[in-house]
Amino acid sequence: MSSSGNAPAAAAPPTRAVSAGAFSPFGQRAFALLWTATLISNIGTWMHDVGAGWLMTTLDPSPQIVSLVQAATTLPVFLFALFAGALADRLDKRRMLIGINLGLTVIVTLLAALVWLGWMTPFLLLMITLILGTGAAFMAPAWQAIVPMLVPADRLKPAIALNSMGINISRAIGPALAGVLIAGVGLAAPFALNAASHLVIITALVLWQPPKTQPRRSTGSLLSDMATGLRHVRHNAPMRAVLLRAASFFLFASAYWSLLPLIARSAEGGGSALYGALMALIGAGAVSGALLLPRLQARLGTDRTAKIGAMGTVLALLVLAASATPAALLPAAFLGGLAWIAVLTAFNVSAQTALPNWVRARGLAVFLMVFFGSMALGAVLWGQVAARFGIEIALLGAAAGLALGLAATWRIVLGGGEALDHTPASAWPQAPALADPTQVDRAAMVTVTYRISPEDRAAFLAALQAFAPQRLRDGANQWHLHESVEEPGIWVETFFLPSWAEHLAQHERLSRSDADLQAKVKAFDRSPTGPEVRHFFKF
Repeated sequence: MSSSGNAPAAAAPPTRAVSAGAFSPFGQRAFALLWTATLISNIGTWMHDVGAGWLMTTLDPSPQIVSLVQAATTLPVFLFALFAGALADRLDKRRMLIGINLGLTVIVTLLAALVWLGWMTPFLLLMITLILGTGAAFMAPAWQAIVPMLVPADRLKPAIALNSMGINISRAIGPALAGVLIAGVGLAAPFALNAASHLVIITALVLWQPPKTQPRRSTGSLLSDMATGLRHVRHNAPMRAVLLRAASFFLFASAYWSLLPLIARSAEGGGSALYGALMALIGAGAVSGALLLPRLQARLGTDRTAKIGAMGTVLALLVLAASATPAALLPAAFLGGLAWIAVLTAFNVSAQTALPNWVRARGLAVFLMVFFGSMALGAVLWGQVAARFGIEIALLGAAAGLALGLAATWRIVLGGGEALDHTPASAWPQAPALADPTQVDRAAMVTVTYRISPEDRAAFLAALQAFAPQRLRDGANQWHLHESVEEPGIWVETFFLPSWAEHLAQHERLSRSDADLQAKVKAFDRSPTGPEVRHFFKF
């Protein structure tokens, strides 16, 4: 769930064969409570977004300035999401979310008052939007990471889909309501109701009582936690696939989000009512898509669903570029929402299933960085193109770029994490105790010595190369392999860690899937007692 209006310790071990119903997560009281509160909060968020976009067209209608509203919303997530993810992996997520929402309530109330008093300026609107975007940046990883805390593992996929559906139900209601309020009450009304909606989400978070878990042991500074998260993502192949596909999609799909106020303003009979209708139809398309997704994904799989959604987005961009009549724009908006939910849910499911719990918030933060960074860059890019060449050329360019990006990443397959079991394996023996506990922060090195028969050399190297990324995913910052010159067949695996505490954490992070890979490596060892493990400190 995400009160920012975008995307997105497990309650049970993963299950691979169970197929939960599309609405089964509502059987979990905590999920139903927070989903409902988030729906109301997101209605307020979408009302705010429509109000801010339309307000900027009244203050300064130039494409560069209007597109900066979208950039100001998304850029902070790119800048701060990883830091926020490291915090969320350390702190009590519930308390963190309550505190941030309290602060945002104050800011949105101030914004409503400034608009009501007529004191708003383009610069002031952009600055407040940046502040609100920063708050969203610190909330987003925590919101994404608590979803597995609300439902059993076998209901995670439908929970993610329902989360996205809730966001898009709010997208269908919020913009239409904002259009009515702007026309009938005034521009301050959407912002005032958004402030009230934050109080709803705060109340729900206060009522929610998450299961008690042991706080995660800190193994260093926030910067080291961030570095560990980045290393994990770098060496996590399913996550890399998500990030590459996401960057190639959002950079170009951002065009119609950032230019939609201008599309509505320049259309035949355009105005705030048409803008609200276009946003509402995007939401309605997304809700319809969310209802169809379980069957579509069951038949086609996550990867094909995302590709079909990208193709639909290309078609929507082409229609938006080719026509200025509401009769064409409204169906294109519906198609855009339908395609958007297919792609976004596929990315979210792929990212969630690729990540173990211990690094979930940081891994999702990297996904959000790519998501929002691409959206922010795209908003600026397409705003500049529209200002110089026109809105139609900008939309056509985005459609062409999206088609080329899809072709370039066609062989990068999503969903590789769905077959993995991230449950901790507890397969390593206990690490040796330190004579001096104060040395826990010292850099460490671990060596593993194998004795391999000549006929097993190629198979052993293949198995170890498949397992090696686990060392780097789970905390090591270097990995090397050496063969003895004096005694060919003796191999020494070496990996370095930023601290001894990080190595202790490695013992807890080894998953069952990784343990299976390690067992294949150890099977080639011909030592009577198995591979020899030794630990060292750096001097």
